[in-house]
Amino acid sequence: MKTLPDNPHLDHLRRQAKDLLAGLRDSDPAASLADAQASLAEQYGFRTWAELKAEVDRLQGGAETADPTLAAQIAARFELGAPTGPMRSLSRPDEIGRRWLLETVRGRWAARTVDDVYPVTDGEHNTRFQEAAARADVHLPAPIRSRTGAGVETIGGNRWRVYEWLRTGPPLAAPVSAAITRQVGEILATLHAVRFPADGICPWNARLLGPIEQLPGPVREPASIGDGAPATEPVLCHNNLNPGNVRVGAGGRLVVTGWEHASGLPPEWELAAALASWTINPNGGVNTTGARALIDGYRTRAGILPPLSLNAFRGAAIGLLNYVTGQLQLARTATTLEDRRFADRNTHHLLTHLPTRATYEQVLAAALE
Repeated sequence: MKTLPDNPHLDHLRRQAKDLLAGLRDSDPAASLADAQASLAEQYGFRTWAELKAEVDRLQGGAETADPTLAAQIAARFELGAPTGPMRSLSRPDEIGRRWLLETVRGRWAARTVDDVYPVTDGEHNTRFQEAAARADVHLPAPIRSRTGAGVETIGGNRWRVYEWLRTGPPLAAPVSAAITRQVGEILATLHAVRFPADGICPWNARLLGPIEQLPGPVREPASIGDGAPATEPVLCHNNLNPGNVRVGAGGRLVVTGWEHASGLPPEWELAAALASWTINPNGGVNTTGARALIDGYRTRAGILPPLSLNAFRGAAIGLLNYVTGQLQLARTATTLEDRRFADRNTHHLLTHLPTRATYEQVLAAALE
């Protein structure tokens, strides 16, 4: 489920709906803006656009303010200059930590906690991967190293990363237009061509880490996809290149965020996961035009595709099942009213929108048609 920022703006939602409309019209030329608004509301866990607008009104001004001493310590450790205002939260905590906006005399910065990264890492490998991606012409907020040269610093009991702030539009929502998915394919091919070394396949995507018996049968079925099948050599991948981590920047160029999950994957696993996250409609249908464009973008940039079969969807299927079981556990332990409200919407959305084996088969057929 998509998550509203702590201080949402209706203008951003309107722009998201317009971007989403272009993707819907790839499959249905008669789709209307009202259709896009209804689809976007559903992706945020609401029944109607009106309910989503009401939630935006309720959350206005809801950003939290960090302790000024903490903000000053972060600014000093990462040599950002003196803060010029309070450090404010950007979104509710996620499975890794929380994102914040810090303004200083040198500009604006995105700071975030990274306390629960899995597999556990010191952040150095990840930071060097982002720097290598930037040199390869992937557009991303540059990771800021601290005055000691570290990509991650422990401050106030939390592990912190800092990135430059880039002016962009809001996160995208699937399905997107073929012009966008073509760019996504090009970005993936560029990242894979870097051949950044990885220490094996990320366990999050390779095996189930918790019980899935609580899930409905059709939802559990994808766990068997690719089990025991051979795969190509893993390289370090973004491993979370979904619409929520991509925004449209200056000149229509895509800006990639959310690098904290970067891990080793066979390239075909990441390509398959991108097809699933970018081309599956909220109603379970597949944007065939978008899937073909993503594949064309990858092939144009790389010259060749990695071996793409149903087995390649193993990483996407297992990673999603691990995420769902984790979110269900968080829902059971939610204590505050706000957390319970969010958990109720999130779990309902997850359990009613999970792809089945048939969905992955449909995505593959659309991509290779």
